[in-house]
Amino acid sequence: MMDLTQKQWVKHAVMHPFEGFEDMRWKKSGSLKIAFLIVLLFFFATIAYGRLYGFQFYVSYDKTFNIIPYIVQSIVLFATWVVGNWAVCTLLDGEGSMKNICIYSAYALIPYIAQIYINVILSHFLIRDEYIFMQAVQIIGIGWSVILIFSAIKAVHQYSFGKTVFAILLTIVAMLIMLFLLVLLLSLIQQVYVFFYSIYTELSYRMRV
Repeated sequence: MMDLTQKQWVKHAVMHPFEGFEDMRWKKSGSLKIAFLIVLLFFFATIAYGRLYGFQFYVSYDKTFNIIPYIVQSIVLFATWVVGNWAVCTLLDGEGSMKNICIYSAYALIPYIAQIYINVILSHFLIRDEYIFMQAVQIIGIGWSVILIFSAIKAVHQYSFGKTVFAILLTIVAMLIMLFLLVLLLSLIQQVYVFFYSIYTELSYRMRV
């Protein structure tokens, strides 16, 4: 039986994509703190990609820094994945809890996050003719994370290959629905805020005159 520390379990899951998550499930391992740290690194990686990439590979036209889009592209996106997968797989008799989905999914993001940081660094040293090296890093990181995500969902819910594919597709649909509803909610909140603020300014003006 494997007796690893939490940090060693992270390495084991990432380096053994086909049995790592199965071993984690069997040993009931995985750290929520490490998962949150990975998501935080995902957030900073999103900022690094948008603001620190080499100018010859990516030009940001934003004159002012707005943190909201980066939160949506990282933390909110990850949260909708976790909630969406939990909701879908509850209907499909999945065995995974929301905590385990969060942990396993965060671990699976490590290669994707790593390739962002690596490419941000390479973008300041390579020229455009050497962009193929950055593309190779990107393809490897994304492909590795896709395999890990698939293995994570398969292991945490104990699904077959076909059911795992079906669950992931339904999760993506659920994410789109949740993001759409979130946009509607934010738009509604903004309109309510503008309405009450206009009333407040009008009353303030009339009280002064």
